[in-house]
Amino acid sequence: MRFILKGLPNARQADFFASRARHTAYGGARGGGKSWAMRRKLVLLSLYHPNLNALLLRRTLPELRENHLIPLLKELKGVADYNGAERVFRFCNGSRIRLGYCDGANDVYQYQGQEYDVIGLEEATHFTEEQMRFLTTCNRTVKAGFRPRMYYTCNPGGVGHGWVKRLFIDRRYAQGERKEDYAFIPARVWDNPVLLQADPDYVRVLQALPEELRRAYLDGDWDVHAGQFFREFARAAHVVRPFEPPAWWKRFRSIDWGYNDPCAVLWHAVDGEGRVYTYRELYVRHTRADAVAAQMRALSEGEAIAYTVASPDMWQKRGAVLKSEGGFEGESIAELFALSGVPLTPADNSRVAGWQRVRGYLASAPDGLPRWQCFDTCENLVRTLPLLSFDHHNREDAADGEDHAPESLRYALMSRPAHSVAPASPAARAYNPLSGEAPGAQSFLTI
Repeated sequence: MRFILKGLPNARQADFFASRARHTAYGGARGGGKSWAMRRKLVLLSLYHPNLNALLLRRTLPELRENHLIPLLKELKGVADYNGAERVFRFCNGSRIRLGYCDGANDVYQYQGQEYDVIGLEEATHFTEEQMRFLTTCNRTVKAGFRPRMYYTCNPGGVGHGWVKRLFIDRRYAQGERKEDYAFIPARVWDNPVLLQADPDYVRVLQALPEELRRAYLDGDWDVHAGQFFREFARAAHVVRPFEPPAWWKRFRSIDWGYNDPCAVLWHAVDGEGRVYTYRELYVRHTRADAVAAQMRALSEGEAIAYTVASPDMWQKRGAVLKSEGGFEGESIAELFALSGVPLTPADNSRVAGWQRVRGYLASAPDGLPRWQCFDTCENLVRTLPLLSFDHHNREDAADGEDHAPESLRYALMSRPAHSVAPASPAARAYNPLSGEAPGAQSFLTI
């Protein structure tokens, strides 16, 4: 127990230690003592509960080593034995803390089938929601009288900004989620007297940051998104109320396929000036290709769809039987769509060029309005596009995350949609977004 006496928690950290919620998040700003609190919490639980099995995760191995492995080797000297091959600390009461990382999107599957009484996600906004969801399936116990729980530390920004903000800040819950299971302990640099005393200049460092970073890292403001990929996006400019696009506008669709991941289908219309309106979305999980195609046909009834551009991986053969063995190659997802009455065209999947094209459409045209606008009924696109963050390894690309609807949009805009040509009839005159008038259209207002 000697290590416990080496440091006492501040008031916010004490609240974190006392929480017994199923999910507890701590932090929200830089300098609040998040890493220390996470390590202490898991060690205290391991000492108090014999045979506890805990998992402590960072997104990358170097971060794990610097933020937790090296400090724990010092703090637990004489308290727990460390096995470097397994990255596991073992206590004399049978408890263990395993250190892990999830650098790639699929690294999380190395924990499949494993059982942890406690899981800690350090810098939780660096993890995707899919990774977090998968880890919750590993958070279970057979210990009598012990409730499994997960702990998170976090700052605004990163690929997981959206799900952390939804659960712990906005407290908006989906079916199966209970608000009483989630607790948030806010902490800022002002709550950490040890840091303030040791490095008083750190506050000035945070105060000197650009405004968006200062608000995120000093104030813990979750309404700004540090690392936001599309800073050009503004709800007031890009999100509009629905209207009926004139019949002569060219309409087309785009798909980012997924079965376990979401399948994002978007409908787009191009006006006479080349402005693209995304006017409908279909966002589904665990839905077969033929069922998605059926829904697309039903939603497009009465519309002239020029083409449907789709993610290139939909042309990969799946479930194949080798022809050399006398069998037939399996059908691709694209073939299944075609057989269901929805022929597809492969998308240009150039990521960096594609995101730059999206950025160009977010910019203003000569009339002062953006070249791309989206109906507010496309809730998942409106929700996820501003949450995209920079890739840590390539700032010209977006990081992994819930990017399915933005990917679909990228495919659409990379198809280089041409201007629509109005018919000669005066009744079919061009739509004027500034006046809000269009033949047969509802009032069009920018919100």
